[in-house]
Amino acid sequence: MPFSLSPSAIWPVVLLVCSNVFMTFAWYGHLKFKSAPLTLVIITAWGIAFFEYCLAVPANRMGASVYSTAQLKTIQEVITLLVFSGFSVFWLKEALTINHAIGFALIAVGASFIFRG
Repeated sequence: MPFSLSPSAIWPVVLLVCSNVFMTFAWYGHLKFKSAPLTLVIITAWGIAFFEYCLAVPANRMGASVYSTAQLKTIQEVITLLVFSGFSVFWLKEALTINHAIGFALIAVGASFIFRG
């Protein structure tokens, strides 16, 4: 499938980025508040995850008309790494090391094979 910059190719990616921001906060945002009761953390995470689903499901539905499911999943995983990297640095105040960069780069190289004809 040739690469396209059409709206039908771009909107799924935009929605997946937005959904991933919500999911990253749902899964990892509470780590900044370790004293919060676990029950509250779980309920809050479910509430945040609702918005993630409201974006991810349409993204995948729209994206399926342009991308294969393997490509959609690969896009989502690469977005996850990018969003998580920024989240880790800016929200959790954790440093990314050269080993993180090398590991993420190797994953990106592997992901590129999914998009080869």
